[in-house]
Amino acid sequence: MASFSVEEFIGNGVLKELLPNLLEQGWDDVPTLKVMNSEDMDSMNMTQKQKDTLVIRTYLHDRGLMQYADKLEACGRSLPELLNLSTTFLSAQFDMKRGHIARFIDRTRFGDPNRRQAFSARRTSMSYKDDSISKDLSSKGSNSMMRSYEQSLPEPKIKEGYVFKGIVASEPADPRACGCVKPPPIIDQVAPYSAIEKISVQKLTPEYKIGMEPLVKTKAPPMKASELWRHKPAVFLCLRRPGCIMCRAEAHKLFSQKPIFDALGVQLFAVLHEHIEAEVKYFWPRYWGGVVLLDRGRDFFKALGGGNLLKEKFLTGFLLNPRAISNYKRAKSMGIQQNFKGKGEIKGGLFIVGSGKSGIAYQFIERNFGDWAPLAEVIEICTQMQVTDHCFLLFNVIVAANNSSFLAYSIFSEPDAESIVRSEEV
Repeated sequence: MASFSVEEFIGNGVLKELLPNLLEQGWDDVPTLKVMNSEDMDSMNMTQKQKDTLVIRTYLHDRGLMQYADKLEACGRSLPELLNLSTTFLSAQFDMKRGHIARFIDRTRFGDPNRRQAFSARRTSMSYKDDSISKDLSSKGSNSMMRSYEQSLPEPKIKEGYVFKGIVASEPADPRACGCVKPPPIIDQVAPYSAIEKISVQKLTPEYKIGMEPLVKTKAPPMKASELWRHKPAVFLCLRRPGCIMCRAEAHKLFSQKPIFDALGVQLFAVLHEHIEAEVKYFWPRYWGGVVLLDRGRDFFKALGGGNLLKEKFLTGFLLNPRAISNYKRAKSMGIQQNFKGKGEIKGGLFIVGSGKSGIAYQFIERNFGDWAPLAEVIEICTQMQVTDHCFLLFNVIVAANNSSFLAYSIFSEPDAESIVRSEEV
């Protein structure tokens, strides 16, 4: 599985000399680098060789084939030329394994690069900045802006006929051991805001930037989790273990969409319930380049279970659970490594929390080991939250404008009885 370390993504070839300039211009994480378009590359004064290399490395990163990046870059061919080579040549010239060749030449399984370019072309118009919101709303309208966003999604959109499960979601539980083993019950109501408002967390890692990895030595003091979503909404991915193959796969898949969440103004956090330093170091930034939090009291995990931890034994929860085994195979196909360090019986999930005290907008429960919150559903909920926030801000802009007009009227007009009555009404 490809790492989110920028240094590993860039390599030691022709892109390495661009690192200082990339950092200065804000191209400081892998998901953002991967949405660079030709105009962005021209603004960085990239040579054609550097452009071809970035395209190749982006393509390989999507497919978990970064081990071949240096060899493919050194051969001097562009990506279209490489894709037209025979399987025999790829094997002989680059020592590419047969299964990896199949993954390399498959252009459909991992999405259409043109859709990423479309997103890249539109991303600046979707940035979540307070000083431009009122301008965007008045000139384009929130509906047109969101239509532009939906057209640019690099991930498949929600299929026609798909029905949302509501703000509390979980995958179904298949029969286990011919029905002899009953799946554990789950709650069907979203956790109240009071269940997460006073949670104490500790930042184990910051959001990854170029050159930061060797500098992360000290840990931040505990803090209230509510400080994290005071001004911006946030997604909290609660993981069973950072060494779990299915947890790593879900984290990597979610963080790969960081540019979309950035455009929507939504923060991304990974939450752990135990701190094993070596595991955190290997997990970040290889599988997750965002902030990693420690929930020592396991309060996020308790909130997923309605106040109690959701637990299940390995035998009944995995070996006798066909859906969990299917989830494992899905993660295994992504080429992810794993270990068995830490407590893996505590189930995780995902929260989407609105800004301020607006509460939990969405909650996904890991009913079966390895269940993922549907990515399209998570993005759709975040999109709806942005539309709501924009409408609220537009309302405030209108109210402020009306108040300003009335204030000007009051200042430059005679203070007659009618104006006094109007002032009292306001």
